[in-house]
Amino acid sequence: METEPGMSRTGEQSPIAAVTPFGQRLRWWRHTRGLSQLDLANRACSTSRHVSYLETGRSRPSQEMVLRLSDVLDVPLRDRNELLEAAGL
Repeated sequence: METEPGMSRTGEQSPIAAVTPFGQRLRWWRHTRGLSQLDLANRACSTSRHVSYLETGRSRPSQEMVLRLSDVLDVPLRDRNELLEAAGL
């Protein structure tokens, strides 16, 4: 028996994270600066897994993390505020 995407074999909805506005913006800035997730993570003293989770919406960033990533990506102040707002901060 095949299962539909997002459904478990027991018929329950499996938790699939939705890409968030913050994740979309973070990915855009990372691509604009030509960095891989690993490069960004190393420069921000984090892990590539955490950056991936932030981009896909599996994890919510703290204010400190948003500001640290913004510093590494050299995001202008106005756009940093948009990132903070997109993160719900």
